[in-house]
Amino acid sequence: MDKVERARDYIRGGDIFQVVLSQRFEWQTTADPLDVYRVLRMTNPSPYMYILKMDDETLVGTSPAALVRVNGERVETRPIAGTRPRGRTEEEDLALEEELLKDEKERAEHVMLVDLRRNDLGRVCEFGTIRCDTYMGIERYSHVMHIVSNVSGTLRRDKDFFDSLRSCLPAGTVSGAPKLRAMEIIAELEQEARGAYAGAIGYLGFNGNMDTCNTIRTIIFKGGTAYVQAGAGIVWDSVPEQEYEETVNKAKALLLAIQTAEEIFECREAAASTDAPKGGCPSAKAAEPAALPINGDDYAAVQLGKKLMAERSVSQ
Repeated sequence: MDKVERARDYIRGGDIFQVVLSQRFEWQTTADPLDVYRVLRMTNPSPYMYILKMDDETLVGTSPAALVRVNGERVETRPIAGTRPRGRTEEEDLALEEELLKDEKERAEHVMLVDLRRNDLGRVCEFGTIRCDTYMGIERYSHVMHIVSNVSGTLRRDKDFFDSLRSCLPAGTVSGAPKLRAMEIIAELEQEARGAYAGAIGYLGFNGNMDTCNTIRTIIFKGGTAYVQAGAGIVWDSVPEQEYEETVNKAKALLLAIQTAEEIFECREAAASTDAPKGGCPSAKAAEPAALPINGDDYAAVQLGKKLMAERSVSQ
């Protein structure tokens, strides 16, 4: 909460208009990253799904946020800014969507970040070709909904996909505005370097095409620990408690996937032991609801799915 107030001091002083502060959740885990990836494909499918194994760490992600795409001469980016939790019913979802789209703070933040993306593309695109194809639509995911726009342009002949990526990194939606000063403030206020969080994952084609996403809603597995990082955009009228809750809502699906994968691991280990009971998966030792920043209803709702998924893993 103190970091939000310090960020607001910088906004009050005219250093920045907005900054995206993040917090990191750490979880000691036995979960197999591949199991977590499989769980996320079932429970939180997103436009970008990936598992990336490196020397000493593995990234598992379910990112909703396109950073920049290049297809021939067309360059495209999709800023996401503005968040609400999902409702329990369709009626609640619609009410939350309406509330989100009418929220002056969320709208102002989104407009600013759309303009920032237009400026990013303007450095690599032909003059007069930048346009906003879709503006302030709503996209729903398992635990949250977002305001999303689509900005595109025509790539200049003297530019390529590397120039497009360089121009758009880091995304304003994970840094702030102006970008450079926001990054300096992030480095001051956040206790640890972000690492892969808020970077980019994607492919670069030999034909000059490219598709990348922001490295958000991503778990980093390293040395028996899972790291989940989530951020919220801080502006002048931000309420610290609400910004904290936004980061929790964004992290929920990932934390629940880790918990589910741990049960799959326990069931697999029990089934492989010589004294394992026959006829299905033994009861796994689930964490108490208070062990994760999720409410009791979330915890109860996921239990049946976790048991079925664990039993399916043993039977395969």
